[in-house]
Amino acid sequence: MNELIKRGVDVKAKNNIDRTALHWAAGAGHEQAVRLLLEHEAPVNDEDTVSFSPCYFGMSALLLSAWFGHLRILQILVNAGAKINCVNKNGHNLLHCAAQRGHLRVMEFIMEDLEDVQLNKKDKMGRTAFHLAAEKGQLEVVEFLLDFGSSRSTKDKEKNTALHLAATHGHVGVLQKLIEAGMDLDDKNAEGMTSLHLAAERGHNDCIKLLLEAGCEVNAQTQKKMTCLHYAALNGYVDMARTLLDAGIQRDALNYQNASAMHIAVLRNYPAIVKILIDAECDLDVPDNRQQSPLHIAAEHGRQDIAEMILVAGVNLKLTDKQGKTSLDVAARGNHVNLADMIIKADRFYKWEKDNLSSDSDSWVAERLTFKQDHRLETQHIRSVIWRLATKYLKPSEWKKLAHYWKFTEAHIRAIEHQWTGTKSYREHGHRMLLIWLHGAIVAGENPVKGLYEGLVSIGRSDLAESIRKLANANSPTSPRRCSAM
Repeated sequence: MNELIKRGVDVKAKNNIDRTALHWAAGAGHEQAVRLLLEHEAPVNDEDTVSFSPCYFGMSALLLSAWFGHLRILQILVNAGAKINCVNKNGHNLLHCAAQRGHLRVMEFIMEDLEDVQLNKKDKMGRTAFHLAAEKGQLEVVEFLLDFGSSRSTKDKEKNTALHLAATHGHVGVLQKLIEAGMDLDDKNAEGMTSLHLAAERGHNDCIKLLLEAGCEVNAQTQKKMTCLHYAALNGYVDMARTLLDAGIQRDALNYQNASAMHIAVLRNYPAIVKILIDAECDLDVPDNRQQSPLHIAAEHGRQDIAEMILVAGVNLKLTDKQGKTSLDVAARGNHVNLADMIIKADRFYKWEKDNLSSDSDSWVAERLTFKQDHRLETQHIRSVIWRLATKYLKPSEWKKLAHYWKFTEAHIRAIEHQWTGTKSYREHGHRMLLIWLHGAIVAGENPVKGLYEGLVSIGRSDLAESIRKLANANSPTSPRRCSAM
């Protein structure tokens, strides 16, 4: 540097972002270089203009020394006449720069040795050094500023307090300190969000637990009527959902779209959240602003695993949306064939359950209950028989006659027929209907071969009934009950 200066280098020269050598020396903490430049009358208050980091816009050498925590450099620059009340283009002064970076010794010097530094000065976002320290999780700085009397209730332009910012970024230690300092736990920002909402939105379950233990309102709603459970469902935060439910949060609260947490969990495809909410006995029949139940949403998007959980839990399958469609109609319209069949199975099961079981005697059914496709080895033979019956022997209209005999509703038949693959579609329709019927027969503990025989006889196919009986019993001594009653 000395050699270059002797050769006439301009110490005031700036690079493409208006940064001088003094900027670089101060930011890097090179004390001798700073002294040498000042001796050669380097401009002490020049500001840079553009940088990759928005925090550096309009930074002087003094602000850079505070940002990087170089106390000795800062002292040298102050003694050289640097303006102590300078701010960058974000409105950050020395306190803002040092606070968010956690430079406690620099903070102490600024507060104890410099005059006219405003403790609660706001930047262009309306944030004080206290806000920034909380946002960045600088616990020691937060404690220092509290001791110095920083305003705890000051809000930024979005109406956030330091408590909001600590919760947003998951800084548990800072949050604990602010709670101990007596900050308002239920204060809301411009969007009506409390610190609990912000912690929930970002998935900070430790902060959620801390705030709940401190006594914040678990059922608070934002301007969009969102509760913390809505945010847990929106992002699939399983542990948080459990925490909130254990704290007594309202399970069926509706947001501005009349959506419950269950609606959101189904739409976002989070089966684990759906299960937690079902176990908590949430309302599965509540309609949203489209008059859709959670099952409607599962049907619309083809979510089979979620639909299975909802159907096993038990729902009202007669509910219709704004277009007058049931969940079965929606599944059929979307060509979600397996899901439509699951809903038909459930509908038939609910009727059988109502007719045959008392409320306290169905635990044996619930343990085994499923509405998904049957791939079990023990039903393989009868399913093979059904496949041959539907694809080789039943005439185009006969599957419907069987369906009517087994009390399939017109809605069930329409849903099955909605799948159209051509003039041979009746084979697939018949196969689906027979598998749905088989599900009900097995759940009811009936002999499926006997049921098939009786059904075929009822539609005038005694010849086919006899051959099917022989085929079904052949080589299948353990297949769900041989037909021995005919």
